[in-house]
Amino acid sequence: MAFNHLSEYAQLMKYDYQEREVAQQPDREFVYGTGKISAYASVLLGCLSLISVFAYLYPSYLTTTDMRAVYDGEQLQIILKYGMWSALFFGVVAFVSNGSKKLALIGLSTTILAFALGGYTIEVSPVEPKNLAIGVDWLALSLLGHVVFFTSLEKIFPKYRDQVILRKEWKLDLVYFAINHLLITTFILLGNYAIHRLQWAMSLPLQEYIQSLPFFVQFIIAVLIADFVFYWQHRVFHKVKILWPFHAVHHSVETMDWLAGSRAHIVHSIIERVAVVIGLHLIGVEKAVLDAYIIFAAIQSITNHCNLGIPWGPIKYILVTPQFHHWHHSSERPALDTNFGAHTTIFDRMFGSYHFPEGHWPAHYGTTKRLPRTFFSQLAHPFNADGYDLKPRQVKKEKLVKISFYIHNAKKEGKTAAQISGALTLMGWPADAIDQAFEFASKNKPAA
Repeated sequence: MAFNHLSEYAQLMKYDYQEREVAQQPDREFVYGTGKISAYASVLLGCLSLISVFAYLYPSYLTTTDMRAVYDGEQLQIILKYGMWSALFFGVVAFVSNGSKKLALIGLSTTILAFALGGYTIEVSPVEPKNLAIGVDWLALSLLGHVVFFTSLEKIFPKYRDQVILRKEWKLDLVYFAINHLLITTFILLGNYAIHRLQWAMSLPLQEYIQSLPFFVQFIIAVLIADFVFYWQHRVFHKVKILWPFHAVHHSVETMDWLAGSRAHIVHSIIERVAVVIGLHLIGVEKAVLDAYIIFAAIQSITNHCNLGIPWGPIKYILVTPQFHHWHHSSERPALDTNFGAHTTIFDRMFGSYHFPEGHWPAHYGTTKRLPRTFFSQLAHPFNADGYDLKPRQVKKEKLVKISFYIHNAKKEGKTAAQISGALTLMGWPADAIDQAFEFASKNKPAA
């Protein structure tokens, strides 16, 4: 939900920022010596080994042409070899240490099946490319890299040390991660189709000029163009009623970490990626620059959702960092409909949507009206009537008068905005009514 008119009642009372409270969850923690780490490691490596073997067996259907161009299949079989033997080792350790026999059996079973199907000895042969394939290779490589690198990063430099890896809804976000990677070919095809249809809009002289510039200059241009496109399509998703339910799926995450950024409705993902691809191809930067931008954008996007407490120094005022983007995901009143930029803070500053309170991080994340909590219910949510109720409806004037009187009286008693809002919520007033009442109160002050 969006709370508008913040500037109109911002002076009425100052928002009381609170510290986020992260409850300890010992049942979800990884503890050395319990076998739990080995059990999950076995499942991860076993499952990745099995799907990798299938990718080697059916490369035309389970690997993507773009990904095959950047890796050596025979060299990756060395990694697969160590991964499979490691999965067996961790599975045995977990089984004998009573960490989780069920998970250990899953890890051992998937790895043994991978060995039975040929394992890391499958012959690598030329691949007949298919127009539409599932990116199993992209999923396996990306998931392994993300788990190793970003999980380690979050544990070494955590913002919230008590936040566990296996936090609530991590399985749901893992499903989103898998689907987004498996459909990579679909995204590429749709992007190429859009580019083809917009050939008429491309300017050859402009593209030649852009490509004559130094690599670094082209890269900066690519980042700014992509950020401009992303900013406005992102803002439109927030402001247009029919689009917000799609984007609200991404905002339904209530705990931020590297996996949280994967949660996105398929319609939202397609529009977002195609829009940026169109913008970059219209200006015509070189392929090497485009590749560099894709790597930069992927790393920054994941990092910005991470549970990271790294001090970024002055760079945080120019580039989007975790603290800045976490505020975009906050369900707290001052942060709603702010910080739309993906790469820089420039356009948020330029167009009045910048929110970055020094020294504060969000205390709450998610949408103000909670969404369904399963993949298929979230997939269907934008198409249900309830999906469009996430935006505020106009509250009757008599109700606004009633709430605004309470706001003024509470303000005289020295209560903060957060305290007043919380009290109204406990009374049963919906968030959209509270928002409109704050606006009404700021314009209609009672007589002395």
